[in-house]
Amino acid sequence: QVQFVESGGGLVQPGGSLRLSCTASGTIISNYVMAWYRQAPGKQRELVAQMARNGETHYWNPGEGRSTISRDNARNELYLQINDLKPEDTAVYFCNFRWQNVAWGQGTQVTVSS
Repeated sequence: QVQFVESGGGLVQPGGSLRLSCTASGTIISNYVMAWYRQAPGKQRELVAQMARNGETHYWNPGEGRSTISRDNARNELYLQINDLKPEDTAVYFCNFRWQNVAWGQGTQVTVSS
């Protein structure tokens, strides 16, 4: 059974940074296109970034300038570094397959506030 467990969120001030982690079990993430998503209160879940099997990346929100997706194949973990956090980045962040999502984990809450 595939499971994703996200961690690393928290309360940060505007301009701060966070590194989110996603630990996968029941699958090998380097064999798939993986993605980070986020869901803000009252809004639909949206794509943040994806990483292909060959390491190629693509970004949506908040964009490549402030976020970096990476992967540790040995640990079977996916990461998302977000810099210069803004209040509009406040959301629950999730990881999952980019295509054919499986059951969502609990996500990790990111709250950006002064």
